[in-house]
Amino acid sequence: MAGSGNKLKTVICLLRNDLRYHDNEILKWGHQNADNVIPLYCFDPRHYKGTWHFEFPKTGPFRLKFLLESVSDLRNTLKQVGSGLLVRHGEPEVIVPQLIKQIGLQGDCVAVALQEEVTKEELDVENGLVKSCQPVTVKKFWGSTLYHKQDVPFRINNVANVFTAFRKQVESQCRVRPVIQMPDKYKPLPPGLDEGVIPSMADLGVADEVSDSRSAFPFSGGESTGLERIQHYFWDKNYVAKYKETRNGLIGSDYSTKFSTWLAHGCLSPRKIYEEVKKYERQREANQSTYWVIFELIWRDYFKFVAMKFGNKLFYLSGLLGIYKEWNQNKEMFDAWREGRTGVPFVDANMREMKATGFMSNRGRQNVASFLTKDLKLDWRLGAEWFEHLLMDHDVCSNYGNWLYSAGVGNDPRQDRKFNMIKQGLDYDPQGDYIRLWVPELSGIKDGGVHTPWTQSKSVLERADVELGRTYPYPIVQAPEWNRHTGRGGSSKRGRGGRPEPRGKQRGIDFYFSNPSQKRGGDKY
Repeated sequence: MAGSGNKLKTVICLLRNDLRYHDNEILKWGHQNADNVIPLYCFDPRHYKGTWHFEFPKTGPFRLKFLLESVSDLRNTLKQVGSGLLVRHGEPEVIVPQLIKQIGLQGDCVAVALQEEVTKEELDVENGLVKSCQPVTVKKFWGSTLYHKQDVPFRINNVANVFTAFRKQVESQCRVRPVIQMPDKYKPLPPGLDEGVIPSMADLGVADEVSDSRSAFPFSGGESTGLERIQHYFWDKNYVAKYKETRNGLIGSDYSTKFSTWLAHGCLSPRKIYEEVKKYERQREANQSTYWVIFELIWRDYFKFVAMKFGNKLFYLSGLLGIYKEWNQNKEMFDAWREGRTGVPFVDANMREMKATGFMSNRGRQNVASFLTKDLKLDWRLGAEWFEHLLMDHDVCSNYGNWLYSAGVGNDPRQDRKFNMIKQGLDYDPQGDYIRLWVPELSGIKDGGVHTPWTQSKSVLERADVELGRTYPYPIVQAPEWNRHTGRGGSSKRGRGGRPEPRGKQRGIDFYFSNPSQKRGGDKY
């Protein structure tokens, strides 16, 4: 496969959000079209600056730790197949042309291959590479979704504005492409290249994270641990067979798949997860739970396709459809929200969990987003950028798409959807165990009463060593609909001691869709 003048052909594979060897079309194409392949990862300094509007650190400690582990794991995997991973610190638009020039001294760089992304900052990098790498071709591949964009039965500008319509179209008219088979022995790096040192967190200006034993995500980054997670959740423990019933949990590592962080970094391919689900269904059991894993992957696809359709409107205050609302940026309220001291225990527990671990459950995200946008009426972009800073599994399309949805300026057909913080807390944490885990100053309040400390009697608070306004704040806001679940409206059932009776069955709906089995009503959420 030698080039002109017997120079060896080289392809540079720029890896970004695709840090895996399995099901990687970029690496497969490079292997098939070159004598030498250079897998490359650039630590782009722009990722370690401030967020767009509010200057929160763009990449927080938990995501960076996971990223560093993922890069290290991929380097080890590539070494095992006869290759390696070049690591550089700098902007890809600068690093890649330098590398092309270096290769040209002994070979012939025939192409730069990368995974195509859909949002502004990533597209700016791609466009910059096309210019700075001339005359070398920049070849783009699609690899981040379950359904390939060439296979969907509509043009991008016709992506449905409601998820259900999108889901029905792709499920009935699309196939999921098979996982790409990778070679056991990969084309080598060109000789004489310095692979580079993987930086530390301090090198990138980020303080080390402090591990917390309460974390629901105690996993290391990388393709290897992602594949181990599939093995554990599907095959070792059969948890996938009960996923639909447990996915709204709050405590522990196994109530949900936890695949999102590996997916966000590209350590796991959505097609690989789909393939494992189908294999599990053939060999063990097919039920609503196994389907629900695929359902969530389709949701992830939907936000990606919505981002392609609407472009930068994903980041507009008025959202996808130009809906203007009165928002505020009250700093005192926002600080109380992000630090977990709103005086609403279910909100505070979730926010503290994210601050301490970089993770929050799906149920928690729905509620804290609703509280910020619907109860505090704060600019939704404050919440989106705070999540971008802290979440390990931050995916720009899913994060901003979900925040638009919660704010009523996105893809929710019910723009007025609002969650009742007290009802949600009692439905999903009826005994208050989650609250006591993350808000220990309330640990002396027993059972579900911990969700509403301001309604507890003076004697209950004294026995619990709680002094409102001193050891724990009064609520910064109280919604009238909460009264139905604190006894003030007279409709909430009370147990002994004046505390709400624990709910035997978890209720509520998913953040993303209406449950047709329930009638709409003001008390639904």
